[in-house]
Amino acid sequence: MNNILYNIQRYIAHKKKIDYSCIVHKYIIAKKMASQKINRIKVVLVENGKTGKWLAEQVGKNEATVSRWCSNKMQPSLDMLVKIAELLNVDARELINCRK
Repeated sequence: MNNILYNIQRYIAHKKKIDYSCIVHKYIIAKKMASQKINRIKVVLVENGKTGKWLAEQVGKNEATVSRWCSNKMQPSLDMLVKIAELLNVDARELINCRK
């Protein structure tokens, strides 16, 4: 799968005359970020007895988007993180995993 993705990126870069190494670098960074648990939205939702569906309705986003946030496949903007914290009545720092 990675080989296919690499070849697609290389083809696109060649057609658009873009340095494909930059694209590959961004892909590697994205993969590393996806494997890290950056936010605790899912945990805090459970602690507060709320669902992803409830959160999606409250913030006006698609349930799939909230699901990606909860699984750390995607991260909400800082503004959205603050809004989520307000809705859950927690400090915004509680929604972020700290690494020491």
